[in-house]
Amino acid sequence: MFVSDFRKEFYEVVQSQRVLLFVASDVDALCACKILQALFQCDHVQYTLVPVSGWQELETAFLEHKEQFHYFVLINCGANVDLLDILQPDEEAVFFVCDTHRPVNVVNVYNEAQIKLLIKQDDDLEVPAYDDIFRDDEEEEAEEHSGSESDNGSEPSEKRTRLEEEVVAQTMKRRQRREWEARRRDILFDYEQYEYHGTSSAMVMFDLAWMMSKDLNDMLWWAIVGLTGQWVQDKITQMKYVTDVGILQRHVSRHNHRNEDEEHALSVDCTRISFEYDLRLALYQHWSLHDSLCNTCYTAARFKLWSVHGQKRLQEFLADVGLPLKQVKQKFQSMDISLKENLREMIEESANKFGSNLDKLYHGLELAKKQLRATQQTIASCLCTNLVISQGPFLYCSLMEGTPDIVLFSKPASLSLLSRHLLKSFVFSTKNRRCKLLPLVMAAPLSVEQGTVTVVGIPPETDSSDRKNFFGRAFEKAAEGTNSRTLHNHFDLSVIELKAEDRSKFLDALVSLLS
Repeated sequence: MFVSDFRKEFYEVVQSQRVLLFVASDVDALCACKILQALFQCDHVQYTLVPVSGWQELETAFLEHKEQFHYFVLINCGANVDLLDILQPDEEAVFFVCDTHRPVNVVNVYNEAQIKLLIKQDDDLEVPAYDDIFRDDEEEEAEEHSGSESDNGSEPSEKRTRLEEEVVAQTMKRRQRREWEARRRDILFDYEQYEYHGTSSAMVMFDLAWMMSKDLNDMLWWAIVGLTGQWVQDKITQMKYVTDVGILQRHVSRHNHRNEDEEHALSVDCTRISFEYDLRLALYQHWSLHDSLCNTCYTAARFKLWSVHGQKRLQEFLADVGLPLKQVKQKFQSMDISLKENLREMIEESANKFGSNLDKLYHGLELAKKQLRATQQTIASCLCTNLVISQGPFLYCSLMEGTPDIVLFSKPASLSLLSRHLLKSFVFSTKNRRCKLLPLVMAAPLSVEQGTVTVVGIPPETDSSDRKNFFGRAFEKAAEGTNSRTLHNHFDLSVIELKAEDRSKFLDALVSLLS
């Protein structure tokens, strides 16, 4: 059931209870969790936090904690499956689900007792009507068995006529039921065919804080990071991003608008956010401009930097802009020493209050740089060795055991990032017009011991792409049709684990299904 008043129907319900939080391991979920934690701490709400990376971890954690809690909050997990069927909870358990995964499972939508959906209804949900997908079988059975009880004392001819009428009526009902079931299958197929993402959960939680007049600048920053995470990972369209940025921009103005007298009176603990247009270059303020250009998906694909000619084009571009190569290969902040000195002082001054947080931030930045370098190096290898091949209705690429950084790409999030960037680069490199419009399926070794691979599906790379992904249902049907041994453990349905031995028949079924 969709919650209409988040404050009354969610927050005030759990405010005096012990709550268990299940939080997925994506950026938006973590930011939403930070906002909710801040609200809970403000109101002294008792809670336990359990991070989960897939359905198996969620089921295990629920079994471990279900006796201790009555209320459960799920962030970025649980909306797109029949949650009660997976967890098999007691009737007293209540689940509040704040999840960006779409489409929302219809059982969750129409369960009013145990499932409470913290989802903005201004998203284009297009949920089928209740009567189109649910039918009361008990009434039909009662009607079918109600005919013969009043036949005592009737003439044989009357009984025969009545029996014939009942047979005709029951035949019509069975035909109507078959027609209704066929329509139901079509409706559910159309509704569940594509996987996509809705409004950022961090934005939903910030909106709750704002409605309760408890929103702070820190919470606003977490909402901004959550939305940006969706945009950077291609989970939402540009139009959706621009719309939601506009909403957050108004909050930024409200929180950070002060006159000059107040400006001079700011405390050292005050955080300030400003809205500015920026270059979409990966980590360029924490890197050299050259490294950022080489490891940003769009520029690497546009210049075709996996080739010698592409490297030459990049140097020509920098010369045309007027940036000496010596300058762009320095740390970005070295290009303006006054900014570097002031920024360093401000960061170090703040770092004294937060202990080792700065070290963790720098470590995280270095890991992000490592991932981006590994991604671009792997893309260059795949394109130069022609590993991306057409399977008819989709492109296919398989990373082999022994590929550099293969351990990194066995993880779903990293493999998904690599797949999106590889598809963009392939589109720029191929001359085949048809291939430019195809989606991509990519596989990478997961466990040599267990003989498994991770498989992800990515929608076509087009300017008009609505970011809807049909591979979740397609993977499911291909596995069912071939008895392929798969594990659908990831919260994104377009990511699966597959036995390597079953890969050929699985791909054949997928080709047949999508042709």
